[in-house]
Amino acid sequence: MNKEYVILVNDRDEQIGLMEKIEAHQKGLLHRAFSVFIFNKNKELMLQQRAVNKYHSPGLWTNTCCSHQREGESSIKAGMRRLEEEMGFTTDLEDKVSFIYKAPFDNGLTEHELDHVLIGNYNGSPSINKNEVESWKWMPIESVKEDIVKSPEIYTEWFKIIFNKFYDYINVTNEGYSK
Repeated sequence: MNKEYVILVNDRDEQIGLMEKIEAHQKGLLHRAFSVFIFNKNKELMLQQRAVNKYHSPGLWTNTCCSHQREGESSIKAGMRRLEEEMGFTTDLEDKVSFIYKAPFDNGLTEHELDHVLIGNYNGSPSINKNEVESWKWMPIESVKEDIVKSPEIYTEWFKIIFNKFYDYINVTNEGYSK
């Protein structure tokens, strides 16, 4: 099995090194990542439920997909690659905003990411990769907001952080979608 590496960055998103993904998560080192949010013509967000075999946050609901850029790969190219790998489709993406967050997990791993939020539009049904994704659904953004308050334990930590931090931004961006 090939080792996966993440791009270590400083707080200005400048590359300062590469490290094996699991080691970066064990040490809680800041690295580059992305989170994809896909909306349909009904202004609903496509959520995925992470596969139950994932090494952290298994079975939890989250944004459409997320992962890490490879060395020399733009956030957009990485997002499109991972969207195809996890959800079985591609669409145009826009790199809307980025921010730094840190979220420790019960298993000793820590996500410490400079996360690029990518937004796109799609109106079909995905063809999910069952090794990565347990299930999926469309949900109105207001319903997501209410459900996170009601049942926070069923959502990934990074999704709750992104959603709460950028709700107004995501909602405004989504309001402009009319395809």
